[in-house]
Amino acid sequence: MTRTSAFALVNINGNFLNCCNRCFVSLASSHSHRNYCTKNAYSNFNSLDDALISFNHMVQSRPLPPIHQFNKLFGSIAKMKHYSAAISLIRRLDLLGISQDVVRSDNYTFNIAINCFCNLKRVDFGFSLLGKIMKLGYESDIWTFNTLIRGLCIDGKLAPAVRFFGEIVKKGFQPDLITYGTLINGLCKTGETCTAILFLKDMEQVGSCLPGLVVYNTIIDSLCKDKKVNEAFEIFSDMIEKGITPDVVTYTSLIHGLCNLGRWKEVKRLLSEMAVRNISPNALTFNVLIDMVCKQGMLEEADEVLELMIQRGVEPDVFTYNALMNGYCLHGKVDVGRRVLELMIQRRVLPDVVTYNALMNGYCLLGKVDEARRVLELMIQRGVEPNVVTYSTLMNGYCKSKRIREALSCFKDIYQKGLIPNNVTYTTLMGGLCDVGRPLDALVFLDEMKARDLALDVVAYSTLLHGLCKSQHVDKALALLKMIECSGLHTNILLYNTLIDGLCKAGKVDSANEHFLSLPAKGLQPDICSYNTLIHGFCKEGRLKEATELFNKIEENGCVPNNYTYNVMLQGFLENNETAKGIELLQGMVDGGFSAIGCKKNLLVNLLSDDRLDRSLKEALQKCLVNT
Repeated sequence: MTRTSAFALVNINGNFLNCCNRCFVSLASSHSHRNYCTKNAYSNFNSLDDALISFNHMVQSRPLPPIHQFNKLFGSIAKMKHYSAAISLIRRLDLLGISQDVVRSDNYTFNIAINCFCNLKRVDFGFSLLGKIMKLGYESDIWTFNTLIRGLCIDGKLAPAVRFFGEIVKKGFQPDLITYGTLINGLCKTGETCTAILFLKDMEQVGSCLPGLVVYNTIIDSLCKDKKVNEAFEIFSDMIEKGITPDVVTYTSLIHGLCNLGRWKEVKRLLSEMAVRNISPNALTFNVLIDMVCKQGMLEEADEVLELMIQRGVEPDVFTYNALMNGYCLHGKVDVGRRVLELMIQRRVLPDVVTYNALMNGYCLLGKVDEARRVLELMIQRGVEPNVVTYSTLMNGYCKSKRIREALSCFKDIYQKGLIPNNVTYTTLMGGLCDVGRPLDALVFLDEMKARDLALDVVAYSTLLHGLCKSQHVDKALALLKMIECSGLHTNILLYNTLIDGLCKAGKVDSANEHFLSLPAKGLQPDICSYNTLIHGFCKEGRLKEATELFNKIEENGCVPNNYTYNVMLQGFLENNETAKGIELLQGMVDGGFSAIGCKKNLLVNLLSDDRLDRSLKEALQKCLVNT
C-alpha cells in the first residue's frame, strides 16, 4: 500500500523550511561516525550541529532506530527552540518513507511538529497538519489539543481558542489541568479575566480537574493588575477554603494590587500574615514594596525596606535599585539618586538603561539639562545603549527650558541612532514648539506622526490646539478640531475648553458660544471651566445679559460656581458701570463664603466709596484689598 505523506498534504510555503538545509550534508569523515557511536546522543545535545549529525547518522543506520528515538531527537531540537529545524527534519523523515511502519502507531512525532508550528506563531499550519493526519487514520489526543490551544493563545487569538475548547468538549474529550491552565493564562494576559473566572468555576463544578495553586495565582494576579483587588481577595478566600495554601507569588500579587491603590494598612496586614504562615518575601515582593513607598514619597521607609531585604538574605537586583533611583529623582533628591548609582556599581549590580533614564529625568525636572546630558554621555561610555525614552527625556528637559534648538537636535539623534520616535517623543517636541510660539512648525510633526501611522491621542491634539489658540491661529485651531472630530477619536471637555478659551481671547465669542452649546450633542457636559471661560468672554465684550443668563444656568446644569466665577461676574458688572448689580452679587458672594480677591484692585477701591455698601460689605472689601 502506498503511504501518503502528511506533510505533502499540508500547504506550507517552501521558504519556511529552508533554514535547515545543512542537516542533509554528509558526514565529513568516518571519525565523525565513531564520535557519534561512542555516545547515546538521541536526546541530549549541546548544539543544533550535534543534533543534525545525530539525525544524519540515524537515517543512514541499518536497522533503523525505533521511532521513539527519532522523537527524542526532535523533542530535544524543539527544546533548544530551533523549531524550523525540527519541522524540517520531521518532514525529511516523513518524505523518506522511513516512518512507514513505526510512526503510524505513534502520534508523538506529529505532536512535536504541531508544537513547533505553534511556537513559530503559525498555528494555522498546526491545524492544517492536524486535519491531514486525522484523515490518514491517526487519532488525536488531549496533548495535541492543548498544544493548539496554546498556539492560539500565543497568537492572541483567544476567541478561537475558547471556541476550539468547546468543540473538543462536544467531541467527548476531557480537558485536563493543562487545557484549563493554558486557556486561563491566555485570557488573563489579554485582560479577559472575567471569562477566565468562568473557566475556573467550570473546573470547580466538573470536579474531575480541580484547579491548583498556579491557576488561582494566575487569576488573582490578573485581577490585581486590573485594580479589582476586592474580587482578587474573594478568589483568595475561596482558594483557602478549598484547602489550597497560598505561596509567595499569591501574596506578592495581592500586595502589588494593594500598593497600586494605596491601601498601605492592608499591605502591612498581609506581610504579617505571610510571617505567620512562614512565607518569606522574595525579591519581587520587596521590589513591589520599595516601588510603592518611593512613589508615595516615603523615601526613608524605602531605605528601611531595602535594609530589611538585605537582612533577610534577599539580594537587591537592578529592579530594586531602579525603583529607589526613580523615587529619589521624582522627589527632587537627585544627589541621593546619584549615590544609588554608585552603590549599584559597588555591589556589582549593572545599571541598565532604565537606571540612567531615571537619573536623567531627575535632573531635567530640576531644570539641570546639562547634567542630564552628561549622564547620557556617561551611560554611552559605560556601554549602555540609550533608547527612545532616553532621548525623549532629554528632549523634554530642553523643551521645558525653552532650548528648542537643542531639542530638535536631540530629535535628529534619535534617527541617527536607528531608533524610532514614539507618541511621547512627538508630543514632547510639539509642546516645546508651541511653548516658544511655533505651533505651525509643530503641525509639521503632526503630519509626520500620521505618515508613520502613530496613534494620535487627545494629549497630542490638546497640546497643538492650545499652541494654535495661544498664538492666535484660531482658524487653524478650528480646522484641527474638525479633523479630530472626523478621526473618531474619543475627545474630552479639556479639548473644547482650550478652543473656547482661544476663541474668546480672539474676540470670537459667538463662535465660542456655538461650540459650548454643541457639547451635549457630542456626549460632553460643560464643566465650571467651560462656564467661566465663556462668561469671561461675554463680560469682556460688555454682553452682561448673556453672561448673567449663563451664570444663572450653572447650578441648573449640575455645576457649582467657584470663586473665579463670582469674581469674573463682579468685575464684568463694575467695568460696565452696573454697580448696583455688582453690589447685589457681592452680597451673595460674602454670604456664600466667597472672596472678591480675584477682582481688579482699582475696581474694588472705587466700590468702597459707594454709599450703597453696608458696613459688612465694606469690611469684606477692605480685607480683600489688604490681601491683594
